[in-house]
Amino acid sequence: MATSDDSPAGYELRDPDVRLMLEVRNDSAAAFEELMLRYQNRLVTVLDHLVGGRDQAEDLAQEVFLRVYRSRKRYVPGAKFSTWLFTIANNVAANARRSRSRRREVSLSVNDGSSSGGNRLDQLAQAASGLMPARQLDKAEMREVVHLAIEALNERQRMALLLSKFENMSYADIAETMDMSQEAIKSLLSRARLNLKEVLEPYLERGDRPAAD
Repeated sequence: MATSDDSPAGYELRDPDVRLMLEVRNDSAAAFEELMLRYQNRLVTVLDHLVGGRDQAEDLAQEVFLRVYRSRKRYVPGAKFSTWLFTIANNVAANARRSRSRRREVSLSVNDGSSSGGNRLDQLAQAASGLMPARQLDKAEMREVVHLAIEALNERQRMALLLSKFENMSYADIAETMDMSQEAIKSLLSRARLNLKEVLEPYLERGDRPAAD
């Protein structure tokens, strides 16, 4: 939704994180530290799903913040801060995957299944992020299962799903982050949910533990 509010001044007014980033542009170390505190764990969670490894995700999160810091003098608000930050994270993750692919270290794992409904899917996605309290199912196993199911999605579907479920981004913000139209994002998320359901359903219906790969 492009309105006159989509001006740099509009973003500065509406988004406290944009205001912090503007302070970073003026070399405020405290503002940069505050942004890191706000986004570090969220970045690592999303990157973990994008690259499939916690250690690498933590390294890449540091790279994202490094890029933010290095580009601070050129920063002009053109989106919500989170949208801008996750655009950088998406690029960093894509570079990491390409490097890994070149080294032939790619590993694709497809696993078990899950629910048949939207709410159930949301709960499973939350379980993967460790945000949900323990339930009757073993939390560690469920997290692993969902993690593997998300890894089975293609890169675009995975990124769109993570931004939707973990960052609660709107279609518009996801579209901006991924440089796609809102209609394309809706379609992408719809296909992602169908694919997740297909992968997770056998696990929930029959209790078959997905084969680790």
